[in-house]
Amino acid sequence: MTLISEPPATDAPRSPGITYQQLLDTDSRPENVPDVLRWQNCQFLGDEDIPVSRYTSREFHELEKHKLWNRVWQMACRADDIPEIGDSLVYEICDQSILVVRSGTDEIKAYYNSCLHRGRQLREHDGNATELRCPFHGFCWNLDGSLKQVPCEWDFPHIDKAEWGLPELRVGTWGGFVFVNMDPNCEPLEAFIGNLPEHFQKWPLENRYKSVHVARLFPTNWKVVQEAFMEAFHVVATHPQLLAGIGDANSQYDWEGNFSRAITPNGTPSPHISFVPTEQEMFDAVSDRRLDQAPYIVLTEGMTARSVTGNGARMNLRKSIGDAADELSDAEMSESIYYTLFPNFHPWGAYNRITYRFRPYGDNHEMSIMECMFLEPYDTAKPKPANVPIHWLGIDDDWTEAPELGLLARVFNQDSFNLPKVQIGLRSTKKPGVTLANYQEIKLRHFHHLLSDWITRP
Repeated sequence: MTLISEPPATDAPRSPGITYQQLLDTDSRPENVPDVLRWQNCQFLGDEDIPVSRYTSREFHELEKHKLWNRVWQMACRADDIPEIGDSLVYEICDQSILVVRSGTDEIKAYYNSCLHRGRQLREHDGNATELRCPFHGFCWNLDGSLKQVPCEWDFPHIDKAEWGLPELRVGTWGGFVFVNMDPNCEPLEAFIGNLPEHFQKWPLENRYKSVHVARLFPTNWKVVQEAFMEAFHVVATHPQLLAGIGDANSQYDWEGNFSRAITPNGTPSPHISFVPTEQEMFDAVSDRRLDQAPYIVLTEGMTARSVTGNGARMNLRKSIGDAADELSDAEMSESIYYTLFPNFHPWGAYNRITYRFRPYGDNHEMSIMECMFLEPYDTAKPKPANVPIHWLGIDDDWTEAPELGLLARVFNQDSFNLPKVQIGLRSTKKPGVTLANYQEIKLRHFHHLLSDWITRP
């Protein structure tokens, strides 16, 4: 893989401490460090404030509905969520209901989830059927969208069966995900995602199954929640228990086209702390060890937090990907590598299992859904395990009510504590804009540059 690398200016302001590229030079398996981790591509995007109205205004929500969500490629589901012919899934965004259907062994279609007779939703829930029949009066379509049956057909001589196929959306797939687009004139998905597939060549997302899928409602605009998971700048105040073992302010940020990336190194200390932690302290900080617990692993002389993390992760991965695990570097096993594909899709790199999706809840500009999925590798010589169903949490629920999230549940609780209060503060502020850091919040600024472009298009 060849990626054009444009490192940031050497005289640009940066946090004290080791750079991410310098940290890569210390990897115990330097020959395994992939080119994609050496790739750097970050240019200054200005320092203008982001209008507060983007988070609080109903008018801006309407702009997003019509200029963004009705035109942009967006992830609807995993292809394995609808594995059998006749399986369907309801994907909702703002006031639109979309029905994604497995119409053939290798064919997926997406329709507006509305009967052409009186408009009733064809499906309210996911499931399997041999046809798409409206529960109201019985109008029926084949899985390929062609009209199958009109009840009392004698009373509808004005219906042209050839013209009564279900209106379709554009559909594309990448990495085992299904994307849909309501704009019939949109660019192909392949052009929209650009070089993103090259970044995941070594870590194929299609060779995963969904072992966890948790969704939680928030009383906030969707961008407030999404942006909390796009940077490591918040770690020092929100997740202080991690500081001995996370290089938060030494994260590397990059962007290109419609996607951006952050790499937050683990097993290295935060430049915010005033002491030099031991390798044991760095390892314990990122391994979910409580102070009243004995260490999971006792590091002896010569062992480092990053090499121990790498060796343990490779051992576990070998059960599913075999000898390919030995071709992975400590960096791939240790870092938080989090991508954002505009507008709301967040797959993590390497073999970190996390994928996020953020979207408005219904047509409410101050309500949102955050989803966290774990994509687990598996032995491809065996049948792929089935995806788990989604586990919904309400506004007042605790993330620990989804124990399948493990240590992330407690970390999410720390994040979640802030988010409703951000929305309240944005409604109350007399300052017209949100001020972003030039580098550590550049993923947010990149997102807003793209959003500005979409909402100003004709």
